[in-house]
Amino acid sequence: MAVEYTNRIGKTYYLIKGLTKKGNPKYFFSLNQQKGEIVQSIPDGYEIYEHPGNSQVFLRKKLPQKITELEKKIITNHMKNIERSRRYKVDYKNDFITIYESNVDIGHFEVSFSSLLKKQPETMKALIREADKDYTPVLRFCLVDEKRRFFETERFCFRGSIDDWISISASDHLEKLAKKYLKLLGTEDFYNTHS
Repeated sequence: MAVEYTNRIGKTYYLIKGLTKKGNPKYFFSLNQQKGEIVQSIPDGYEIYEHPGNSQVFLRKKLPQKITELEKKIITNHMKNIERSRRYKVDYKNDFITIYESNVDIGHFEVSFSSLLKKQPETMKALIREADKDYTPVLRFCLVDEKRRFFETERFCFRGSIDDWISISASDHLEKLAKKYLKLLGTEDFYNTHS
């Protein structure tokens, strides 16, 4: 059976095998099944990865997990406490826990188009999927001391002269940092944080 993956906005991708210029196998996901040889199983040592920012689907080598299950649970528990209607996605990669924020306030979008939701639910679902496809990284926790499990917090600075990650905390335990900074997501106070 072909390897296929449906991303969060409802697009189905197929795993395709091609060849590099040197004749080595290369794998990629495509919306078009006709682009090459369809793969029947995920190659050993690889995994499917959906980018949280734009829903692109990749086949990547399995990465060693540096973030523990307990640390993931800490983030999940704090994210549940965010009551604003903006939506967030969390990505765990290498030494980083990155929080992505939706570019659209989905709750406001649904309220604004509630009459369409009742009259044309399928059209509305398609509009919501389209509105919900783009996320921007706004906050991340960086593992800086593996033995003591200390993290530092960074937020993305959107000023034209910077447009980069800036540090907003000293190193500390993830529980303490998550409690302090995750509740600020979606507020003006978030952009006033600095170290």
